[in-house]
Amino acid sequence: MNTLTAGTPAPAFTLMNQNNEPVSLSDFKGKKVLAYFYPKAMTPGCTVQACGLRDSKTELDEKNVVVLGISIDAVKRLPKFIERDNLNFTLLSDEDHAVADQFGVWGLKKFTLRNFH
Repeated sequence: MNTLTAGTPAPAFTLMNQNNEPVSLSDFKGKKVLAYFYPKAMTPGCTVQACGLRDSKTELDEKNVVVLGISIDAVKRLPKFIERDNLNFTLLSDEDHAVADQFGVWGLKKFTLRNFH
């Protein structure tokens, strides 16, 4: 697993968004990008995290920050998450976890004696 260090430029990527349109990191040149990775849409922890970012949108906009949520969910699942929780930012599908690998966030994790990706 790769690990990014502070100050290292983020790896370039292009992923499909909730509308099945390609989105590239380079689309946001000149802006700050908060790319957050979550394991699976509509699960309790991921929903809390997404809703927290949703509720911070005004403050993030004032600071010129764009939020991109990235998961291994299929594109078709993303609009459901946006609609159900009234999310106000872009979600991206990384089904093969290639981008998560580049950012060093994909791998086996252990939590409360359970293993998961």
